[in-house]
Amino acid sequence: MTSATLASENLLEIRNLKKYFGKGSHPVRAVDDVSFDIRKGETLGLVGESGSGKSTIGRLLTRLVDPTGGAMSYQAQGSDAPPQDLAQLSQSQFRPLRSKVQIIFQDPYASLNPRMRIREVLAEALDTHGLAKGAARKPRIEQLLQQVGLRPEHAERFPHEFSGGQRQRIGIARALAVEPQFIVADEPLSALDVSIQAQVVNLLGELKEQLGLTLLFISHDLDVVEYLCDRVVVLYLGRVMEIAPTQALYASPQHPYTRALLAAAPIPDPAQRRVVPLLQGDLPSPANPPSGCVFRTRCPLAEERCASADMQLREVQPGHWHACWRNDL
Repeated sequence: MTSATLASENLLEIRNLKKYFGKGSHPVRAVDDVSFDIRKGETLGLVGESGSGKSTIGRLLTRLVDPTGGAMSYQAQGSDAPPQDLAQLSQSQFRPLRSKVQIIFQDPYASLNPRMRIREVLAEALDTHGLAKGAARKPRIEQLLQQVGLRPEHAERFPHEFSGGQRQRIGIARALAVEPQFIVADEPLSALDVSIQAQVVNLLGELKEQLGLTLLFISHDLDVVEYLCDRVVVLYLGRVMEIAPTQALYASPQHPYTRALLAAAPIPDPAQRRVVPLLQGDLPSPANPPSGCVFRTRCPLAEERCASADMQLREVQPGHWHACWRNDL
């Protein structure tokens, strides 16, 4: 599918996206032939084990790393201009779009310059894109801090003077400073205490509704994904295993890996027994992935044909796609 066919309800269409690290006959296939859509105004969850390629996809979409192949067709909201393939743009060509495509990083401390006051952190983002100049600068910074639940006087503090949750709010404010349409939230809760995570989740949900944002929410916390996201993409070893509306995915997962992933989530009731056995073994090396279905070496339902088939996504129910032979799960 080319960028000219971008559906009107989609902000981004990712087609056959690849990112290989290293050269030679066995490069690390961090992302390998990934395709999915991100609809305007939705929160799309991206889940999978560590090493499945979630964060790499987030960095590809924001062009913090360059793709090896594939297309990322972007249609700006409210624009009549033809869609642009982000994968084909040079860094200088992508610069005008960078204000529309932002990222919230996983570590809220490492992503902030410890020598800069918060006022300077936010001003740097505004200066880069020529926003809120002159007398409008201070009110804009105060507005951003208030939007994320901080006070105007916090602008004069340094990052080390804040808690982890407050630093993540600053990271969110920095992403919002340039008035984006699309934000990649790359595991924004993993470095926070459990008591703070709910506050940040609710903040993201409120800002999405207030500002009309589109979110790609990358997380390993399946409970948060179920609460926050409209649809979910399940990754394994750089490949998409399943795509579905959140309610359908959690109620009736269609891929063996998704079933195992959901079964691995903690159960609050100690009397409740697991129905699906947990996965055995480790994730294979992305430098030497299994042939055919990449999940077959850990799949309890693997068949002989799984080793040779090119397992592509197919629609099993309206809007519900999975990459598996079986339909009887």
